[in-house]
Amino acid sequence: MSHSITQLAEWKALKDHFSEIKKLHLKTLFQNDPHRFSRFSFVFNDEILLDFSKNIITEKTIHLLLNLAQALKLEEKRDAMFTGETINWTENRPVLHIALRNRSNTPIIVDGKDVMPEVNQVLSKMEFFSNAVRSGKWRGFTGKKIRTIINIGIGGSYLGPKMICEAMKPYADKNLSVRFISNVDATDFVHQVKNTNPEETLFIVASKSFTTQETMTNAMTAKHWIIEKLGNEKAVASHFVAVSTNIKRVEAFGISTENIFHFWDWVGGRYSWASAIGLPIVCYIGFDRFVELLAGAHDIDIHFKETPLDKNIPTIFALIGIWYTNFFGFETQAILPYDQHLKYLPLYLQQADMESNGKFVDFSGRTVDYQTGSIVWGETGTNGQHAFYQLIHQGTKIVPADFIGCVNSHHPMGDHHLKLMANFFAQTEALMRGETVEHKNMDTRLPHKVFYGNRPTTSILMKQLTPRNLGRLIALYEMKIFVQGIIWRINSFDQWGVELGKMLAKKILDEEQLLLNGQHVDLDTHDSSTKGLLRFFTQGSVSLG
Repeated sequence: MSHSITQLAEWKALKDHFSEIKKLHLKTLFQNDPHRFSRFSFVFNDEILLDFSKNIITEKTIHLLLNLAQALKLEEKRDAMFTGETINWTENRPVLHIALRNRSNTPIIVDGKDVMPEVNQVLSKMEFFSNAVRSGKWRGFTGKKIRTIINIGIGGSYLGPKMICEAMKPYADKNLSVRFISNVDATDFVHQVKNTNPEETLFIVASKSFTTQETMTNAMTAKHWIIEKLGNEKAVASHFVAVSTNIKRVEAFGISTENIFHFWDWVGGRYSWASAIGLPIVCYIGFDRFVELLAGAHDIDIHFKETPLDKNIPTIFALIGIWYTNFFGFETQAILPYDQHLKYLPLYLQQADMESNGKFVDFSGRTVDYQTGSIVWGETGTNGQHAFYQLIHQGTKIVPADFIGCVNSHHPMGDHHLKLMANFFAQTEALMRGETVEHKNMDTRLPHKVFYGNRPTTSILMKQLTPRNLGRLIALYEMKIFVQGIIWRINSFDQWGVELGKMLAKKILDEEQLLLNGQHVDLDTHDSSTKGLLRFFTQGSVSLG
């Protein structure tokens, strides 16, 4: 297909349908259909309820969206991913994060070779290492047991493990703490090593190439910190392990080969939590719990692979997002977890979605003439209610929102959980229904109390935040992102957009160092703004005249 998807008959049918439905109010849809909830909800494995009924959709909407998905060969492209075809075409790689949690252990063939034996081998190595750390067999240089694990990584090597470790705190080893250093700002390093005992601290350096500027700067600082505190360069081998593919650089750093955990080019960073990048998770919650996470993700993978599209939860989830982005013109997506353990979920999904689908060129190299991606943001309830919900309720921008909560709390104290979930349910109802106020007694405040409602939400309600359910939740969003990328005909698995900034940063770093040393630098290759900023940074003043 060489022409734009906007020229498809299925797209035009959706455009016509939008003209019919755009003035419908959700309140009216519920009034007209007493079975609307059951018609637009799914229960997955008796553990997770997904309620799409408070979205501005009808059965015709879903039917037309499914027609679009089939016209764009979603099922064929889904199958291509699961069979190891090269669907990341700009980097000439397959996309196989699904292999990392393939608990069925069915062969997945790439270049004539089953990848599963290597995946299982790395998992076994992670199990052995995590058991050694948790049991105290792995000791620091002075013989003390490890009590603090600090993961050094950035992007997918940081956001996924950090989110999962926070979410899985109820299952964690109480004798271990896990911290994360990501920002090249030294403040991050200083705060994360504060109040730690270097004799009891283990660093995990996570970098595929072992050249990522932020990660390696922090890793070298950590190396110097350990040597300074313990007084011996040999201490590095007892306090560092690496997750990388660059064996030579890791060995040069001072980490032995046996303490290198491998992963593969067919795992994108933002999808890598289930690989050796998840090593801090395994150490924190134990290998058996980590396997439950993998099994939960695999549950969704199998559902996505085998379920007809009209009953396929990630597909329906994704298509509703297409409906809002490309026909209503809504530009943002709020992630609102009503569980404090999920406080980092919005940040994690922000990267997963925006780095995957923030693209303007389709598979043929053409600039698209339609919107792709969403601006993803959010906060935990009830904190968000007292921060930005005002705009969601009464602002001029419509923000589709995902509300995520649990039937059972890990901390059932008094009536806290009842109040938390009462707010969850009340907010989705208020956003759907709205409120009108009759003018009486010439009260000029009354117009300000009007809520139009008709603000769409999706509710995801788990029985409890368990490892298996968290794995399911993560995979649900991953497959949603995949489906949307297929519809938009973009590559959801590269991230060339981050490369230009990296390249320019290396050049500017050299210029900063020369200027600070009093040497002349020709800055005319930069625009006047960048030149002015550099001069003020390196010289403390700048002429504006």
